[in-house]
Amino acid sequence: MPQSPEKRHAMKVVRQLAKDYADAECALNFRTPYQLLIATILSAQCTDERVNIVTKSLFNEFPNAKRMAAATQKQIEKHIKSAGFFRAKAKNIKSCSEDLVNLHGSKVPQDFDALVKLAGVGRKTANVVMGVAWGIPTGVVVDTHVGRISRRLGITSETDPVKAERELISVIPQAEWIDYSHRMIHHGRAVCNARKPDCENCRMKRFCPRIGVTA
Repeated sequence: MPQSPEKRHAMKVVRQLAKDYADAECALNFRTPYQLLIATILSAQCTDERVNIVTKSLFNEFPNAKRMAAATQKQIEKHIKSAGFFRAKAKNIKSCSEDLVNLHGSKVPQDFDALVKLAGVGRKTANVVMGVAWGIPTGVVVDTHVGRISRRLGITSETDPVKAERELISVIPQAEWIDYSHRMIHHGRAVCNARKPDCENCRMKRFCPRIGVTA
């Protein structure tokens, strides 16, 4: 069965990203699946660079679920104040850690449905943990960069992350779901800037519809 025009276009993007960013990896610093989970919770509406700054001291004092669950919310807040929405994030981190200790033997469950039941964990965070920690593609991580550039490239028209993910997984092969997000984030930083994309030097310019680009 021949591919649809949408899938053919998406595959052009996937192949070019693979050529340009073959070694792209998760930008968050972590040593364990637990630390990846907490770092991803902190990354909501916050840059990866800032997250890596605050987790350095946070994980030094509370490196695992048991230690974090025993901490007070104020102790957690002290480390993550500069990460934005720090009170809500500290509350979720403590609740999440307590659930891991009480319900999962202090281990991060290797199960998508169990992950999204944890405090502060949505589809994006669960997809990150499943993909990065265990290499299991359960979906496409749609953060601000991935959603914005995927719309600009005409792979999705949705602004809602869940609806955008649904469109992306319908046109991108499952084997590419994990790498697609990492590579798209790198492309956004290197070339496809939100305000001033470097379209002239972009290797996708021959097939990019440049949706929303005015200059």
